[in-house]
Amino acid sequence: MKSVTRMDWRVSLHGGHSGPYCDHGSGELRDFLERAVELGFSAYGLTDHAPRLGEQYLYDKERGLGWDVARLERNFEAYAKESAILVREFADRLTVLRGFEAEVVPSDRYVDLMLDYRKRYDFEYMVGSVHYVDDVSIDGEVRDFERALATQGGLENLAIRYYQILTEMVDRLRPEVVGHLDLIRKRSGPYGPVDTPAIRDAAEKALEAISRCGAILDVNTAGYRKGLDTPYPAPWLVRRAWESGIGLCMGDDSHSPDDVGLDMDLGRAYLLELDVTEVTILTRAHGTLVQRRVPLS
Repeated sequence: MKSVTRMDWRVSLHGGHSGPYCDHGSGELRDFLERAVELGFSAYGLTDHAPRLGEQYLYDKERGLGWDVARLERNFEAYAKESAILVREFADRLTVLRGFEAEVVPSDRYVDLMLDYRKRYDFEYMVGSVHYVDDVSIDGEVRDFERALATQGGLENLAIRYYQILTEMVDRLRPEVVGHLDLIRKRSGPYGPVDTPAIRDAAEKALEAISRCGAILDVNTAGYRKGLDTPYPAPWLVRRAWESGIGLCMGDDSHSPDDVGLDMDLGRAYLLELDVTEVTILTRAHGTLVQRRVPLS
């Protein structure tokens, strides 16, 4: 078997959405980690989605599979148990980090729910993401995005509200990692720009919250898979984060073993082109999760 050089920067802190626990994922968790070992990762973060407690939040595919909210909760508990086992199983080959990706629904009680999940299952870290704006999905079907546009009164208002919710989420959940900062870009293309002065001002406030919290910003290479020309976030946001001293990390947002590490070399080149010379990773020291800055070169 060909030997692989482990590279400190090759760490994903956002991914591991596997088939048994995520309707739009495939493959087994163990296969994700085997692939990370094969690619020379020094650490890999598992961050499956938290349950969305409300029938109105179920995806079409989940309904088609016969899943309900209770099934989502059972899946999440099973994920928590399996991920703990895999930490020990891979300990001599890979640092496996146990996390989950938070949801901001239901909007009136997500904070208590997410903090409870973290405590109940003893997760090491949290990826704070915003997939919903005032309980309407901006990450799913086009019809949902158009409903969010109508509800908010246009793209600029929607993007501003998105960043407001993200700012609140960071302040209240204090996640270690913030996921795909400008996810609002995913479906916005036909409707206009998401970098107007007013939107930039709202995004700046989100960056200030991230800085206050000491969170790391996910450079999410799934942007390429979604048809964008860069990862999340866009260059102007990366520059502002870097100038502000906010740590940046890689995230492959894997939903299958084949996604593990996908386009991370492109993501590295993207950061180097923006004069970003290092990333901030999470790793384990004496049983505690710590941040460490490592060079991209």
